[in-house]
Amino acid sequence: MSLDSVRRRDFLRAGLVAAGGTAIALNEAMGQEGHADHAGAAAPATPATEPEVPYGGAHSAHGDMLTVGAVDDAANGFTTTELLTEWETGTVSTLPDGRVLRSFVIEAVDKEIEIAPGVKFPAWTYNGRVPGPALRAKEGERLQITFRNFGSHPHSMHFHGIHAARMDGVPGAGLINPGESFVYEFDAFPFGCHLYHCHALPLRRHMHKGMYGAFVIDPDPALHPEAAELASGRLLGTPENARWQELIMVMNAFDTNFDSENEFYAVNSIAHAYAKAPIRIEKSRPVRIYLINVTEFDPINSFHLHANFFDYYDTGTNLSPTLKTVDLIMQCQAQRGILEFSYIRHEPGLYMFHAHQSEFTELGWMGMFDVVEA
Repeated sequence: MSLDSVRRRDFLRAGLVAAGGTAIALNEAMGQEGHADHAGAAAPATPATEPEVPYGGAHSAHGDMLTVGAVDDAANGFTTTELLTEWETGTVSTLPDGRVLRSFVIEAVDKEIEIAPGVKFPAWTYNGRVPGPALRAKEGERLQITFRNFGSHPHSMHFHGIHAARMDGVPGAGLINPGESFVYEFDAFPFGCHLYHCHALPLRRHMHKGMYGAFVIDPDPALHPEAAELASGRLLGTPENARWQELIMVMNAFDTNFDSENEFYAVNSIAHAYAKAPIRIEKSRPVRIYLINVTEFDPINSFHLHANFFDYYDTGTNLSPTLKTVDLIMQCQAQRGILEFSYIRHEPGLYMFHAHQSEFTELGWMGMFDVVEA
């Protein structure tokens, strides 16, 4: 990394907290006097008129290294809360052979989005959002995705799954020009946590501009009689699945000055969104995260869970964990998996999660779970 690059990032960090500089300076002047003791009770603040900051408060996390203000959700056309839980299940019909045909319509649109308060990014999007809609289907179904390109550049949809070469979404096989459309068709197989993205060249430009999304195929319990209950727990719409709190998290980043280095990191595009508005979790219900890394310009990203451990299913193509009882996993770009954990033995409170690259955390990739009684 060049000296100029280091200075640029240091300057950016200063800019992120500039609007809250007075409060941060006061916190630093207070030193240890405002810190919590080992029992979690906050010591009296100095001076006496300074309001007490609760231990573990979202805005005290990582030394107040948060963006200041709020993005315009209405202008963006989506909220980070919606992105966590909103599945696109398409429309369903029946084929002559009796199989289910599940159809989706996806449109490429150029759109400016706000990725941090006051910071706009000229994105290329699927359906006007970054990440694109989270597609969900059932193992064995026939999928039909009508893709229309209303953007200013050639685009495609490349699915990480099993399909014919002519459906691969690469130049000569599903790459379409502005104003054109294409229909991708293939069977939903294998089950798991997958990814779709644009495969137009230069690939890194189309990726970092926002053309990606989650693609989840649920297992069909009838095809897995040896683990039917586990498969039912993954299948959207079943009673077994309804007990889970399922979240979609796409780890991404943004190069705002186009120098091939990222200035902001996030889950679901908005820096520090889940630190400012913690994700509500009922402690009595287990949590399942569909985690995907699409970060460009950095070789890996990571997910670390505070005060807890999880089971990890690499790519989600198995009903038994590939890793058990871990609190940190790494993913390269396009790698994905499923995390499962519970807070049933925890006391209510705010529990942090973040990348374990400190730079990523400080530049936006950090959030909190607000664990509550049901």
